[in-house]
Amino acid sequence: MTMPPLGFGTFRLKGQELIDALTTALELGYRHIDTAQIYDNEQEVGEAIAASGIPRDELFITTKIWITNLKPEKLIPSLHESLHKLGLKQVDLTLIHWPSPEGKVPIEEYLPMLLEAREQGLTRAIGVSNFTIEHLTQAIDLVGAENLATNQVEIHPFLHNRKLAEFAREQGIQLTAYMPLAVGKVMQDPVLQALARAHKVTPAQVTLAWLLQSGYVVIPSSTKRAHQQANLDAAKIRLSQEDVAAIAALERGERIANPEFAPRWD
Repeated sequence: MTMPPLGFGTFRLKGQELIDALTTALELGYRHIDTAQIYDNEQEVGEAIAASGIPRDELFITTKIWITNLKPEKLIPSLHESLHKLGLKQVDLTLIHWPSPEGKVPIEEYLPMLLEAREQGLTRAIGVSNFTIEHLTQAIDLVGAENLATNQVEIHPFLHNRKLAEFAREQGIQLTAYMPLAVGKVMQDPVLQALARAHKVTPAQVTLAWLLQSGYVVIPSSTKRAHQQANLDAAKIRLSQEDVAAIAALERGERIANPEFAPRWD
């Protein structure tokens, strides 16, 4: 199946809390599930998927290769381990979670291994995450833009990542927005609150509607059934050009995911 534009993110969810949240999400109709090796929850994701009884071909599962597994001899074995934990023969999408810190493992060593994993049938599609324009340019030179299903990056009303977004659009590469609600900060913003009142929805729904309308895939995370349903319902909201302009003015370069090993951002 193609990647559904609205997915269920599992970052920071573990154990029974994750199983319960994902079980509810699947019941509500979520079919795109995003996990990663470093989240330490692939096992629970697999358990919830298996218990749901939903046919495999109706689900879109993404996982991500962690930076310690980027060496060519480690990448494919680590994906086998992820598949074992997930209880799957194949994932729909495998991403490089972060570029190798300081380029210690050259991109030309690990990206071709993702292609190899696809050739072996371990993943249907491949992509990247947290790649800058420079990294993305290298990736396109190595494997071709047509082989990069997405670049998953932080995008929300306070960080629009405009340069990168424009470059990705030019290259025909889909962007997936993580932390789309800025870890709840959108709920406190007066502009988003006003837009929410005008549309009789929540600031979170306005934010997700804006991202979806802008052409991004979004992967919000929530443990509460009501919030999960509200996130799904955001796809029905239509924002005006004035609404979009008001959100455009909220850009302030506020980056939340910025670990020590992060690349030099655009």
